[in-house]
Amino acid sequence: MSEPESLKPKRGFVAGFVDSVRDISRNPEPERVGQRWGFGAFLLVEAVFILSAVFITAIAKQFGVSLLDSVPLVLIGSIVPTVLAAGVAIVITYVRGNGPKIDLRFSMTREDVAIGLKLGILGLVLTYAAATVWAKVVGEENATSAVGDLLSGSNLPLGAAITMFLYVSLIGPVCEEIIYRGLLWGAVERQGWSRWAAFGLTTVIFAIGHFEPLRTSLLLVIAIPIGIARLLTRRLGASIVAHVMNNFLPGLTLLLVAVGVM
Repeated sequence: MSEPESLKPKRGFVAGFVDSVRDISRNPEPERVGQRWGFGAFLLVEAVFILSAVFITAIAKQFGVSLLDSVPLVLIGSIVPTVLAAGVAIVITYVRGNGPKIDLRFSMTREDVAIGLKLGILGLVLTYAAATVWAKVVGEENATSAVGDLLSGSNLPLGAAITMFLYVSLIGPVCEEIIYRGLLWGAVERQGWSRWAAFGLTTVIFAIGHFEPLRTSLLLVIAIPIGIARLLTRRLGASIVAHVMNNFLPGLTLLLVAVGVM
């Protein structure tokens, strides 16, 4: 008689990780039935992101307003393109597929939270180590993100600073996961490619898609634990948790800088 599951010894994270990696090759992703979108959908979403950012900048210039001098524009220019692009991605899954829960694997289980937290913590350690090396290579004066540059010289009102913190640490990660490890990942799998191929391609395009050439190598390192969370669980929930964990401390730092504490 087999031993009840409740009495079996719990496997450690490393042993479970090894088993999950083996499972990737043994059990390929099922065929995506009913999904009528692919790489074209991802390109459309990227176009929405870029064009909306360009449009906001152009409107600001038309009225002689600098992005750096206007708190509303800082918020709009940072948040709207990403949220709009993610929204279009979700609409595409309804119009051309089965909805985000099936097509994007958009669900969250206890396992997703546990794995996401563990890989998120690992990601923080890797990010800190990589950022330290990267700052020495490019110089401290260049070792900032686009959002950091935007906020570095501004004293944002408390409400705006909190909004930016929520975007960097929560809203942005959720939207980016929908776009890259949801929509793009699904487009790769629809071609019949392996999950390893989806992991590799989404990791690279995620880093390039931030349009910060100087930070691309750092973003590659940041993306690896997040992508592994999606790879192991086959669901978007784990990568969202890992991404939120990875962005929390940088988001908190930006909040403190924006309100003048740091």
